[in-house]
Amino acid sequence: MKKLMLAILAATLSFTATAVHAKDWTHVKVGIEGAFPPWNMIDSSGKLSGFDVDLVEDLCKRAQVECELITGEWNSLIPSLNAGKFDLVMTLGINEKRRKVVDFTVPYASGVASFLILKDGSVPELPMTGERLNLNDHAKADAVMTEIGKTLKGKTVGVVGSTSQEQLIKAYFGDDVTVRTYKNSPERDLDLKAGRIDAGFDSGVYETSMLMKPGNEDLQMTGPLLKGAMLATEVAMGMRKGETELKEKFDAAIKSAAEAGVIKTLSEKWSKLDLTPTFGAN
Repeated sequence: MKKLMLAILAATLSFTATAVHAKDWTHVKVGIEGAFPPWNMIDSSGKLSGFDVDLVEDLCKRAQVECELITGEWNSLIPSLNAGKFDLVMTLGINEKRRKVVDFTVPYASGVASFLILKDGSVPELPMTGERLNLNDHAKADAVMTEIGKTLKGKTVGVVGSTSQEQLIKAYFGDDVTVRTYKNSPERDLDLKAGRIDAGFDSGVYETSMLMKPGNEDLQMTGPLLKGAMLATEVAMGMRKGETELKEKFDAAIKSAAEAGVIKTLSEKWSKLDLTPTFGAN
């Protein structure tokens, strides 16, 4: 009888613990930078806008949850997520370093990374400009990156801190270049225009959008459109480890939005590029 009572007590405690920790996902707090156009930005009226903002509205309807967007500095988003301030984080590129601290939805966008220079500046046009290059294709990519490294030797390259772009520049070019980090891309672009750095390295989607705006005529993209290695070009929503129900809801919403052509429509609206992902294991 004593063993039976203990078993019943253990089962009751287990059920109670599960009930306490179970979450009713009707209201979801979403962390977003608000300073990375065309993904997300604060418009002239002071409101959040951009591809992420339009898409998350559609995704939350599909997931049947109410979403609250909360802005924060880029390098604070993951710590704030794990501290419970947010439930999801937008514009989070998937790479192995981040997989150690957060879980991801399936990708909601597939992009590239590229270099940005000042026309007639200190860095000439780099090889394979405008051509796609997968860094995991070593037979082709290694020689190209070696050539780029020779051109950039002794130069200063600006990147947003705590990004896979920063990781790549350091991994491929090491001490041959000076890496200068910034809180966001627009701050870096101001230094590039002023000649305080020699080149930038960033999301190709961001660069394409930025170059279409007045005042940026002196800048140009150069070099290959890069994917692979440590680059986080597959963009997803990040969440705390173990939030399986939340992941299932938004995985299904993202796949539904892709199938319906919503991701294609919205990404072309904001970047002129179709960023619709192809889905694999995540």
